[in-house]
Amino acid sequence: MIRVEGYEKSYGNTIAVRGLTFDVAAGSVLGIVGPNGAGKTTTMRALAGIIHPSAGRLMVAGHDVVADPMAAKKELAFIPDEPQLFDVLTVWEHLEFTASVYRMNDFREEAERLLEQFELTEKRNTIAQELSRGMRQKVAICCGYLHQPKAIIFDEPLTGLDPRGIRTLKTSIRERAANGAAIMVSSHLLDLIDDLCSHLLILHRGESLFQGTIAEAKSRLESAGDNTSLEDIFFEFTERRSVTITPP
Repeated sequence: MIRVEGYEKSYGNTIAVRGLTFDVAAGSVLGIVGPNGAGKTTTMRALAGIIHPSAGRLMVAGHDVVADPMAAKKELAFIPDEPQLFDVLTVWEHLEFTASVYRMNDFREEAERLLEQFELTEKRNTIAQELSRGMRQKVAICCGYLHQPKAIIFDEPLTGLDPRGIRTLKTSIRERAANGAAIMVSSHLLDLIDDLCSHLLILHRGESLFQGTIAEAKSRLESAGDNTSLEDIFFEFTERRSVTITPP
């Protein structure tokens, strides 16, 4: 559902991402982790068509993001770490605007369901500039979900959410994956990745250090034991680039 082949992004003489290749299958939740500057957001923004790749190919639901951007974006939702809303539009007007962009004639039932799920029903007529950070994040998620995308990308999705909002978001991600969506989640919260994701991609200085399931990551570390955490895996791969691994 999401395919990245030989992706590279350069800014002048600086290489932000080098030769990155990975897949996210329908029904999978891929967690992307790495230190600041590893290339996580750069990769996600390229998949969303916001920045142009320097090399490589990016596919969403069979559509080339560069060659056929409209078709790719139609199947995609990208929820960034900072929700970009229109300050003078109400919550409901954001959903109406989103529906018009995706040419959805029959959206109201799904929009009402999303408002209820994310506890925004009472805020439907509130303009965005009067919403809290967490409420703005919920509006962005609802707008992203509205057109039933086949691929969903989250960049630090828990920012601003309260405990109930976090639980609702996690439940919604599991539901979307169970219904066949391919989902990518970038976060520095390793507990979230461990709890939510089926697969793992570790980036460091624009390169892939590991991709596979978390269980596979543990099995490849000679020092891995029953109590090995995702935090242990993260530091083994990112701080000890020469870590000895057993054959897969």
